[in-house]
Amino acid sequence: MVSGDTRALDALLSDEFTLTHMTGYEQPKSEWLAEMRSGQFVYHRIVDQDVAVDVTEGETVLRARTLTDATVYGTRANWRLVLTQTYIRTDDGSWVVARSVATTW
Repeated sequence: MVSGDTRALDALLSDEFTLTHMTGYEQPKSEWLAEMRSGQFVYHRIVDQDVAVDVTEGETVLRARTLTDATVYGTRANWRLVLTQTYIRTDDGSWVVARSVATTW
């Protein structure tokens, strides 16, 4: 995200991926990546404060508290985010992110 590499992100996200923003808006993968490419979302720095992973048979959930320095729609701020990401295993055995939910802490 910090490098703005939407091609790499695309490969790490499922086709059905959604990002639920702290506003509650659930954004589809294609829209989020397009907004990153157009400069609407620019991530300058992300620092993990703590990370927990819960692994089950069908999915893995990663929960991270972060300090995220980002410019969103032209406004730069330091966001205290809790990112909850659900990973699923694909048919070829790899893991991809199916859903990400951002809230504040």
